[in-house]
Amino acid sequence: MPATTIRPADQTLTSSVATSFDHWRHLVAQSFVPLSAETDRPELFRGRMRSRVLDRTCIVEVSASGHSVHRTPALLAQSDQRYFKLNLQLEGTGLLIQDNREAVLRPGDLAIYDTNRPYTLAFEEQARMMVVMFPHDSLSLPPDYVGQLSAVRLAGGSGLAGIVGPFIRQLAGNLEALSGPSGSRLAANTLDLVSTMLHSELDLAAGSMKPQALLATSVRDYIEANLADPQLSPASIAAAHFISTRHLHNVFHESGSTVASWIRSRRLERVRRDLRDPLHSGTSVGAVAARWGFLDAAHFSRTFRDAFGESPSDWRRGA
Repeated sequence: MPATTIRPADQTLTSSVATSFDHWRHLVAQSFVPLSAETDRPELFRGRMRSRVLDRTCIVEVSASGHSVHRTPALLAQSDQRYFKLNLQLEGTGLLIQDNREAVLRPGDLAIYDTNRPYTLAFEEQARMMVVMFPHDSLSLPPDYVGQLSAVRLAGGSGLAGIVGPFIRQLAGNLEALSGPSGSRLAANTLDLVSTMLHSELDLAAGSMKPQALLATSVRDYIEANLADPQLSPASIAAAHFISTRHLHNVFHESGSTVASWIRSRRLERVRRDLRDPLHSGTSVGAVAARWGFLDAAHFSRTFRDAFGESPSDWRRGA
């Protein structure tokens, strides 16, 4: 599947203070995906954003007085960008609505939502939050499974949310220091933590999941653990789960993907990370690719360019 790429003009820290609510509308639409914004008191509105783009992850600290933002069906039609957003409430109270679910977020709480479906975020009074936005294919979990957790409050004082929240809070306090290869590694670490937290939440809900959903989760976990095996194939995956390859293909078809495209996208994500990782700076591009199952250098280079819009070497030099 083609990867989605955030392409800012530069990756320096940016800070914007709204001079009016109309200005805020513009900032919101430009900083995230197309959104509409409303407030009952435009003359009293105050808002500020601080943001940094690390790799394909956008980290934004938002401080604003009472207002709401809406991702409507009409706005969805304006772009094909497919992102998740993770909100960490830092101050005040927020209300997130998506998929007929509502989450009231208080300081320390986390919630995830999908920009590919309508949603509303509302704040009655002054609030401050951290927003981490990243492409669907950044996570090791399929988007339709993550969607089961959209607009679900992840309480900051319990479970893995109690670990992930403080980590993201530290990012908010150190945006100035996040840059270069170290910043890229931190972005990757952040997404790994988010994936682990969401996986844990889905495991807790496993008792209410259908057998097919449990099988799909097990299959994807198996793929993730065996990405480095060049012999990984639908046949080997099906055999490991005692199912037919036809059944395996049906599992992926239900989520709008294929076995081959999922393996390819996860391997590309691993290669992309390693090419920007200082620990692998002395390893050739071909060796990094081979480590994740891409044994044909020319085919790998074409696949990488098709997915990310540039060659592996250009991507590495851009760190």
